[in-house]
Amino acid sequence: MLNTTFLKACHGEKTNYTPVWIMRQAGRYLPEYRKIREQVDFLTLCKTPELAARVTLLPVDILKVDAAILFSDILIPIEAMGMKLEFSEKKGPHLYHPLRNETSVSRLRTLNPDADIPFVADTVKLLVKQLTVPLIGFSGAPFTLATYMIEGGSSKNFVNTKTMMYRQPALFHELMKKLTTMNISYLKAQINAGVHAVQLFDSWAGALSPQDYRDFELPYVKQIISELGSLVPVIYFPNNCAGLLKMASASGADVISVDWRISIAEAAGIIGEGVSIQGNLDPVALFGTKENIRKEAAEILAGAVSARTHIFNLGHGILPETPVENAIALVDMVHELSSKKS
Repeated sequence: MLNTTFLKACHGEKTNYTPVWIMRQAGRYLPEYRKIREQVDFLTLCKTPELAARVTLLPVDILKVDAAILFSDILIPIEAMGMKLEFSEKKGPHLYHPLRNETSVSRLRTLNPDADIPFVADTVKLLVKQLTVPLIGFSGAPFTLATYMIEGGSSKNFVNTKTMMYRQPALFHELMKKLTTMNISYLKAQINAGVHAVQLFDSWAGALSPQDYRDFELPYVKQIISELGSLVPVIYFPNNCAGLLKMASASGADVISVDWRISIAEAAGIIGEGVSIQGNLDPVALFGTKENIRKEAAEILAGAVSARTHIFNLGHGILPETPVENAIALVDMVHELSSKKS
């Protein structure tokens, strides 16, 4: 029997308690995950359905979260579009031959999920047979993916990305169109395989001014969400989003996920009553005492009462050094505290 509390909250239906899951919940903070990673590199783990499914299940079994999220990476479909991808433990992702001109953008292939990355759907199919909570699929939003493809990896100031935006806007929009098409086909493939909801990660949206977000990113996010229709609930996570929330809330998403740089009460007021909210504990709060974690969780739960519905989460991914016992305690606290109010 599937526990549908998370899905009800996504749809704006009242629940008996506040559902909770944690971004990057299947990751390096778990000793069980690290043991698996000792056997294979990161990309092999993503591309091996049996292993990816096992890792996806770990936080459901250990933390007792109310949703699972597919173990993968936002750059997996980018590799399939023709860019060589490597991961370093210290430096993170590296994409060879960054996109800097019209020729490099034109060489990108159109993604065929079934042919190019069948392991993603295979992993989903394995998971939906085993899970007792909903499974979240995901992709990276166009601007966030574009930054990696243009910079060649992570960046602090996105000089190359913004140079293309400002000097070659037509070329930048062409790249965004390609990424939007990819997103639609990729997320639909995950939905067809059985995921119950999807999240669009816009990790670097906060690097944009409100005007540039409006012109260069929001139209594509809207198109993706519109094309998915009402197939499954859509969560949109524009990280570092305080200045963008009003526009982001008009994206068409069922849920807006917010980081910790804005109070959830203020964020809920900006988003309004028509959209649910997700978030927003500072990931570093999990390094504090259990008393402090409980206080922070209680404040967020109280601050979200004006929202349509609330899904508890961190304001970004859980950090590798996080004490596992604190993550477990957080989930228990959210369940306990929110049940008292129901």
